[in-house]
Amino acid sequence: MAVPKVCGIETEYGIHHVRGDGNPVASSSLLVNGYVSDLARVGWDFEDESPGNDARGFAREGSLPPEVETHLVNAVLTNGARYYVDHAHPEYSTPECLDAGEAVLYDRSGEEVLRRSMTSAQRLIPEDQSIVVYKNNSDGKGNSYGTHENYLMDRAVPFARIAHLVTSHFVTRQIYCGAGKVGTETPGASGRDVTFQLSQRAEFFEEEVGLETTLKRPIVNTRDEPHADPQRYRRFHVIVGDANLCEVATFAKIGTTALVLAMIEDDAFGNVDLTLANPVKAIRQISYDPTLRTSVELADGRSATAVAVQWELLGLARKYVEDRGFECVGGEAVGSAVLRRWEELLQGLESDPAGLGRQLDWVAKMNLVEAYRERHGLDWEDHKLAALDLQYHDLRPERSLFARLDTERLVTQGDVLEATTEPPRRTRAYFRGQCLKRWSTSVASANWDSLVFDLGTDPLRRVPMMDPLRGTADHVEGLFDECSSPSELLARLSS
Repeated sequence: MAVPKVCGIETEYGIHHVRGDGNPVASSSLLVNGYVSDLARVGWDFEDESPGNDARGFAREGSLPPEVETHLVNAVLTNGARYYVDHAHPEYSTPECLDAGEAVLYDRSGEEVLRRSMTSAQRLIPEDQSIVVYKNNSDGKGNSYGTHENYLMDRAVPFARIAHLVTSHFVTRQIYCGAGKVGTETPGASGRDVTFQLSQRAEFFEEEVGLETTLKRPIVNTRDEPHADPQRYRRFHVIVGDANLCEVATFAKIGTTALVLAMIEDDAFGNVDLTLANPVKAIRQISYDPTLRTSVELADGRSATAVAVQWELLGLARKYVEDRGFECVGGEAVGSAVLRRWEELLQGLESDPAGLGRQLDWVAKMNLVEAYRERHGLDWEDHKLAALDLQYHDLRPERSLFARLDTERLVTQGDVLEATTEPPRRTRAYFRGQCLKRWSTSVASANWDSLVFDLGTDPLRRVPMMDPLRGTADHVEGLFDECSSPSELLARLSS
């Protein structure tokens, strides 16, 4: 039986320092420091970081693992999230979530954290300067930054099987979770060749499988860094998605992928073969065609549209949950909602894609851009359309085009605000968050799978958290109520 698909989203935000220091690392540091300056600061523990481990057991000659930049600002928040500077971007990694609904909530909480960071950073810079944050994936000049997903998987499932079966989903799911983009950044192509595409990231992928995340990006990433018991679990690291603002798009992205991965674990594909002949070519072909009519070649010689591939996957998912239920994706309520949304989106994409502007980012953006272009008689290569594209992703409420739209919401603003400080209750994030909330001055450092306590006496005490499904509110809420100090907590845990 597939393990529960504990999941999370890591978002690198785009930034622009207006009339000030153009150093993106310095600007990112100002944002993170501005937010955490008023909080009890707990730093990140890098001891277990190993981004160079490859799930295949080897790395292609010449490949480079991601760098771990231990000198940059790196904080853990009371909601269990990680907030830090990654290369030249502020990055917010949600706490571990048990299902797609929680992932939407904590992804939204990240947006709120970045908005507050802009306000806080403004106090640290001259009045005539400002730092603007965008939730997007490209600077329009050929540079892309990532939005990554993570899913808990059973270590016993061969990685080669995962990579083989999940690729067709990753290539085609952009029809409902792409963020949309005006033009192209592919060398040699122009806005006349590609006017509008589904995904911000699709054209930046150059390999089918690999370790890198910034150069020669692979559709399936092989990073083997479980942040959990490596004998039992793997963390499947997904780098092929866009940063979504539409909540329904985020929900569909996480929910459908969790179901597909569960089906792979339980070997539920049977004789269905959706292998693509050339995934790298196909991911661009699909992105370049907002009419959704393009067919891509399958390995067996057939051809199919992205919508057709997704219908096949949905059919498999329906059969799978009839046999296995929804336990691995957070329970029946959220699992059935994922299936319902999946079907509704595919039906809408077949019949009237433009009618999904309240649910899907690429549709909402395309509708805006098309209306503006026609109203002003602009060519697709006009720089005003690229500026409009960027403004869609602006996190400042008064400037954001997205914020003006009547998109469908799945979570309330009150819940989002609460989620900036309160951790999820059904994963180990609860234990991490509660320890930081109650006794942050006694926590020397933290990471995903452990906390290090400093009780004022040698030695430091490390509390391992190797199971993402332990340390939940059900497990430890009563224990927190009974302990008045971290030393008492550690004594109880030891006994």
